Amino acid sequence: MLDVLIVGGGPIGLATACYAARAGLTVAVAEPRTGPIDKACGEGLMPPAVAALRALGVDPPGRQLRGIRYRDTGHSVDAEFRSGPGRGVRRTTLHEALAKRAESAGVVVLPERVTEFRQSGGCVEASGIAARYLVAADGLHSPVRRACGLDPAPAPARNARYGLRRHFQTAPWTDFVEVYWSDRAAGASGASGATGAAATVASAPSEAYVTPVDDGLVGVAILGPPGASFSDRLAAFPELRERLAGAEAGPVRGAGPLRQAVRRRVAPGGRILLVGDASGYVDALTGEGISVGLAQARVLAACLAAGRPGDYERQWRRVSRRSNVLTAALLAARRNPVLGPRVVPAAGALPAVFGGAVRLITG
Repeated sequence: MLDVLIVGGGPIGLATACYAARAGLTVAVAEPRTGPIDKACGEGLMPPAVAALRALGVDPPGRQLRGIRYRDTGHSVDAEFRSGPGRGVRRTTLHEALAKRAESAGVVVLPERVTEFRQSGGCVEASGIAARYLVAADGLHSPVRRACGLDPAPAPARNARYGLRRHFQTAPWTDFVEVYWSDRAAGASGASGATGAAATVASAPSEAYVTPVDDGLVGVAILGPPGASFSDRLAAFPELRERLAGAEAGPVRGAGPLRQAVRRRVAPGGRILLVGDASGYVDALTGEGISVGLAQARVLAACLAAGRPGDYERQWRRVSRRSNVLTAALLAARRNPVLGPRVVPAAGALPAVFGGAVRLITG
């Protein structure tokens, strides 16, 4: 019998496997997809994520990031990282590096899609595999989480946010993660060519994240309400759209709704635990998804190695609290019709405060 069966072989599932194997546990990952898995992702690793990966023995190639730059019409403000550089890394590159590390740690990846499981005595059985613990790392819309009844009642759809990401083959023009902000007025102006529903969505508050990921490649992730194409969303950022004009564009990847409230991270019985996006998500606004997911994976493995799975809920809250609180606060300000358009101007007027906020978010 295995110690841990992890459902989901994305970056956080593989990182959890690496942490668990390093703690002396026997681990397998159930993942039906082969090869590096691509999905919508900002692809900017914050300094804590770079440090955590390095400590785990993972050092994926990418573009060094010096800090974060906020931009809107008429304003631009920079905040440099103080705890070391970040890194822009293709998600597929990160996945491949973690898969190699897991393999070297003795982790077995099984081509299984886990849809059913049952707890029996001191183990969990899924797809004919018995393990002391089952860890769900199966994403925002985790089937395991849903099967355990850990999803609360659906949230109102009016504030739902989604993310779309596309790569553009062009030389990076900056070593910052650039965050372009569009309020309603700027979005409506930038989307003057759109009509009907597309124009309405394109003019809603949204943000575009530009991350250099290779010498000739940048990733652009746009966050906002559902219902419009990537091109319509990009129209809300005329300066960025002009800069990308003529660049060959890759396929569009999407994810959402981003907010996922979860009742708790340990299912009744203490044998099924949630990690990463499956364990709950606020928004991608601060770009901390991988950093927080790695911290959750580390404490989860420690709790299982100590035979104290019940401690994971408290540890999860400890390592996730700062990011969740800051993200929720920034998102609330973003949605406020008075505060939202003033976020970037305020950051420019108070650069020390902005720099402090970035350092608080990025470690």
